[in-house]
Amino acid sequence: MKLYYTPGACSLSPHIILRETGLDFSLTKVDLKSKLTENGDDFLKINPKGQVPALMLDNNVILTEGLAVVLYLADQKLDRNLVAPAGSLERYHQIEWLNYIASEIHQNFGVFSPTSAAPESYRSTIRSKLLTKFTYLDSILAKREYIAGDHFTVADAYLFTTCGWTPRINLDLSQLSYLNAYIQKIKQRPHVHDALKTEGII
Repeated sequence: MKLYYTPGACSLSPHIILRETGLDFSLTKVDLKSKLTENGDDFLKINPKGQVPALMLDNNVILTEGLAVVLYLADQKLDRNLVAPAGSLERYHQIEWLNYIASEIHQNFGVFSPTSAAPESYRSTIRSKLLTKFTYLDSILAKREYIAGDHFTVADAYLFTTCGWTPRINLDLSQLSYLNAYIQKIKQRPHVHDALKTEGII
């Protein structure tokens, strides 16, 4: 398999999950501004949406959208316990968290994109909104080790990825002690460390 990624973008989540599964894969970096891969290929011919992540399967089929990609990957190695089995209530709770992170956290970072024309007053409003969302997550992590329960899952890879964007928008999470302890714990996982190092984030 081949993962098309941009360092530190939402593609970091499936990158982490690929390493956690132990599946064989390669990486190809994408410049989202030029829409070119590191090899000079037109990324729009690979993924017409022009977004990462894009996962090329061994049969050359392309799978896109982070939630779909991480669920697919985790299902290939159910013994790693990165997602609960299909049909279980636990799985639906994990999908519930994935959707919350996508719609309530990830989506709100869009106004801080270099191409966004949002005024600073609106960005300030979104920072406050995000702080409220992260404070809620902090309250959840006060009661459990990981966001969806007692062990690391695909939801943690995604939440950790979005937490990494907060310094870029000057969002201070230092007062959220449980969330900060959680971030440090995830960062210390060997496969997470390897993904961060490979992408040049650490």
